[in-house]
Amino acid sequence: MVVGAFPIAKLLYLGVRQLSKPVANRIKAGARRSEFFKNYICLPPAQAYHWIEMRTKMRIMGFRGSTIKPLNEDAAAELGAELLGEAIIFVIGGGCMVLEYSRQAANSRRKEEELAQSITSLQTQLGELALTTETLDAQIREVNRLLLSLPAAPSSK
Repeated sequence: MVVGAFPIAKLLYLGVRQLSKPVANRIKAGARRSEFFKNYICLPPAQAYHWIEMRTKMRIMGFRGSTIKPLNEDAAAELGAELLGEAIIFVIGGGCMVLEYSRQAANSRRKEEELAQSITSLQTQLGELALTTETLDAQIREVNRLLLSLPAAPSSK
């Protein structure tokens, strides 16, 4: 019974993705507690996201030129923390995809190299067989020439 290779890399990637959610939640909680993190990491992307979202909604509804009020600090911090958490999960997922792609590319490259090596080996064997065939053909011609040059043996009855 042949047992296939255990896909340890895929299991590892799945584990990393599952661990990324609690890590993202802890980072979000830390972002809510830290003033520096809140003011410089969470608030600017949250306000930008809010501005873009509201501007898009206003344009879809047909309102032009209306001013958009910024979010209050607590709502912006919460939205920024959520955006940060989603970005972390997205980056980890993207990293897993890149690693899987590179692993698959390495496997494909290895298989192509093995195939090229096999083809080269077969070509070498074919060349050797052609040389052997030519040698045997020359020997057969030599034997035929010698047979034809022998005097005919008298038949005895």
